[in-house]
Amino acid sequence: MARLNPFSFTPGPVTILTSAVYIALFAALLTVHLRVPNHPESTPNGVNLTQAWGDLEHITRHFHPYNSHANDGVRDYLLTRVQDILTSKNLGPDKVEIIDDNVSNTTFSSGTTTVYFEGTNIIVAIRGSDDDEPFRSSSSFPSAQRRSDNGGVLVNAHYDSVSSGYGATDDGVGVVTILQLLSYFTESQNWPRRTVVLLLNNGEEDFLNGAQAFIQHPVSRVPHTFLNLEGAGAGGRATLFRSTDTEVTRFYRASRHPFGTVVSGDGFKKGLIRSETDYKIFHGELGLRGLDVAFFEPRARYHTIEDSTRETSLDSVWSMLSAAIATTSGLASDTSANFNPEAGHEDPDTDRVDAGHGTDAVWFDMFGQVFVVFQLHTMFALCVTLLVVAPLFLIGLTVGLSKADKNYLFARKAYVFSADDDQPIHLYGWRGFFRFPIVFAIATAVVVALAYLVVRVNPLIVYSSPYAVWSMMLAAWFSVAWFFSRVTSAMRPSALHRMYALIWLFIGSFALLAFLTVLANNYQVAGGYFALFYFGGVFCALALSYLELFFAPSKTAYARYFEQEDEPTSRPLTGSTSAARSDDRPIADDDATETTSLLRGDRRSFARARESTEDGDDERVQEHRPLDLKQPYPGEQQWSGKLPGWIWSLQLLLLAPIIVILVGQIALLLTSALHQTPADGNSTLFIYLAFAILTTLLVAPTGPFLHRFTYHVPAFVFLVCVATVIYNLVAFPFSSREHRLKVYFVQQVDLATGINRVSLTGIDGYVQRIVAELPSAQGEQINCTTPEIATRKELRTCTWPGLPANVVPHVAPFKNNTSTDHWLDYSVVRSNATGHASFQVAGRNTRACRIVFDSPVANVQVAGGVSDSNSGSNAVGETGIRELRLWHREWSEPWNVSVTWNTKEDSKLSGRILCLWSDANSGEIPAFDELQHYLPVWAIPSKISDGLVEGYKHFHV
Repeated sequence: MARLNPFSFTPGPVTILTSAVYIALFAALLTVHLRVPNHPESTPNGVNLTQAWGDLEHITRHFHPYNSHANDGVRDYLLTRVQDILTSKNLGPDKVEIIDDNVSNTTFSSGTTTVYFEGTNIIVAIRGSDDDEPFRSSSSFPSAQRRSDNGGVLVNAHYDSVSSGYGATDDGVGVVTILQLLSYFTESQNWPRRTVVLLLNNGEEDFLNGAQAFIQHPVSRVPHTFLNLEGAGAGGRATLFRSTDTEVTRFYRASRHPFGTVVSGDGFKKGLIRSETDYKIFHGELGLRGLDVAFFEPRARYHTIEDSTRETSLDSVWSMLSAAIATTSGLASDTSANFNPEAGHEDPDTDRVDAGHGTDAVWFDMFGQVFVVFQLHTMFALCVTLLVVAPLFLIGLTVGLSKADKNYLFARKAYVFSADDDQPIHLYGWRGFFRFPIVFAIATAVVVALAYLVVRVNPLIVYSSPYAVWSMMLAAWFSVAWFFSRVTSAMRPSALHRMYALIWLFIGSFALLAFLTVLANNYQVAGGYFALFYFGGVFCALALSYLELFFAPSKTAYARYFEQEDEPTSRPLTGSTSAARSDDRPIADDDATETTSLLRGDRRSFARARESTEDGDDERVQEHRPLDLKQPYPGEQQWSGKLPGWIWSLQLLLLAPIIVILVGQIALLLTSALHQTPADGNSTLFIYLAFAILTTLLVAPTGPFLHRFTYHVPAFVFLVCVATVIYNLVAFPFSSREHRLKVYFVQQVDLATGINRVSLTGIDGYVQRIVAELPSAQGEQINCTTPEIATRKELRTCTWPGLPANVVPHVAPFKNNTSTDHWLDYSVVRSNATGHASFQVAGRNTRACRIVFDSPVANVQVAGGVSDSNSGSNAVGETGIRELRLWHREWSEPWNVSVTWNTKEDSKLSGRILCLWSDANSGEIPAFDELQHYLPVWAIPSKISDGLVEGYKHFHV
């Protein structure tokens, strides 16, 4: 009895091993992606996780946007904590300097918007042990002074929250990480060699204002590298969002649990991710080189009341803190000249920090344990090399097979002597060549069709059930591809099925790699790194198939095997015998099947052998049967019987693990980043098509082996497909926990008339249902239109007269609503000079106002303002100013603004002056309180702009 080979290319081993490999890889990827590593029982000296959690609970007790009184309380608490840490270690300003920055102002522009902002940042500078330049008071030297030759390290987090969230993850965890870094680096054994600047900036949520104010402070010239700590979710694990270059990214590699892929960096670089962080200011305007580490899911909780300590954990805090300690320690102890100015390459913009020039990077993690980083140029060189070497190597193998007379690829016939033989031996080398592309196209078309079906019927199901969508697509591709592979293989079995499938995969991955190589070279897109490994795995697997053919008999020997059986013996043959002999040889119309006997014709062969023996020619019979052809898989070419049965298992291991790990990691990252963006107005079709493409890339490596699968696994997978299709088409797309629909609130008040309008922006069809639940909207006329904000055009804004705001409590309300007139005071005086006017604007109980012009003005000047010359940006955009945003660090203080416009285009100046109120802590915004109270459990509110309430007055000059 023959022993069972557990690695033979037969249904049992193929089904079990392939299924086990894919299940294990998917399970490992999901575990790493969804589970946050546990925090340790013991922490490094200077780190106290209990204290960090206490700090987080304290600063997230209330909403604390810049324009709120709670923000002042958080600032006072942080200053006290910083001072307590230094006092406990007896450190003075000669070692650590605390800068309570209440003097840095900035004026900058973006497009047609100009911003005047007064900063309230907290800066702590730890003097590096290798820094020979002594600290001096921040008031004793100008902004151009104090540029350290070796460069320091900046670590940044912002302590303001949005007006609709507590800011635990965005950016409370980053803030407590800064406090722990201060405690860690002021331990004697952890003291940094380079100066470390810890920045707690205020005003990031409104326009990255805090980082802009930091540029105005002279200490901003000390660091050459930076680590920005951010949050774009609620809880989970911190990931490396993006980095400036290879050299700085290598320091993140020391993290205990590195996590991230350069694909997210490409998304920012190419504008696919709309939101921005302080990274933009530190790198783009200040010139530093560094990294962006942030939390990234779930986005449904981002900027909402669920961004609280209840929805995060100590494990999440450790995720960011451990990465920050490792990265900052590496940067602060680096003694290389990588971040120093390069001789002969000085930056012509002398107001920017010259931190040298880095190289574009490729980076990704492996199961959150290993971090791979190398230069984009290296990837380009490897891609080009592989694109050239791989085809040449396969051509060489083809030549070798041809010289050995063993190239069965595309071989139709074999001849014993020459092509003039009357009856050639058919090899069926073309059989199965077109099978894989047909199966591939059908399976992919089914997945794409399902994507369009779900988009048409229930497009938002991906918001709450992305893994149901993934299950549907993966199951559909697998089951459809198996069915057609199995049917075609049963009809026309071929030993070359696996090799031809690999050839088609080679062609497809070659084209993909070539395309992504061009993108890498021309557009610095590094996210195509997976294609390098994808193509490499396919190439190695295909090369094994070529080598496998060297085990086959030569075509000439195989042809002679049958020809010798047909040679006439010394005894004359009858016509019937002669006719029977012709059936021994493979012919084109005699396709083998699984029921065809492998010994067909052998009875006649044995008869001829007996005839020869009777004539005494035993020796010649032995010469006629030199080959020992083993039994091939039923129905396949008989020459394949000598091929090794275990090669396929090596091919599977070359294909599946690296492809599933790299593509699966990208798929999970994009899932977390995209699946809840329809609430922001993003296209659902793009998400489903992205899933469909990644599904194909993930499951295509099973193509060479699918025809050997038993029906059990595909049948089960098909049932999963049917179940998930039904679920995805009929299930309600939102839930009451992590998948609540985000809607956007704002209340606008005409302060002159008291007319009050509450607006809610959200997905069409659902936002109307939400508004109908609110008592203040019942019986009122609800007007739903397209939002004015360009990025929300796919949503719907519904407006109705809501509950009046009470944001200026000391102004007594009157029945005619005229109390609102006192919320904002302004005066406009037009000077004798043509096209010039002076504004004075003061809002009560606020420190944020705006002037919106009906037509662009040429210039504005704010008293006390400083143009952002350090970053090279002007206070006026190229096309003028349509909006001026004003921020005070003091409450209810007036702004004095001078405006100049072109009177040739318009002799008069008109527009609106409005002030913002963002404090939702004390019941001053009843409409927002009502929304939170009566909102359906499957929805959650967020702010749509800087202020929850906007009160405005019109002006004409």
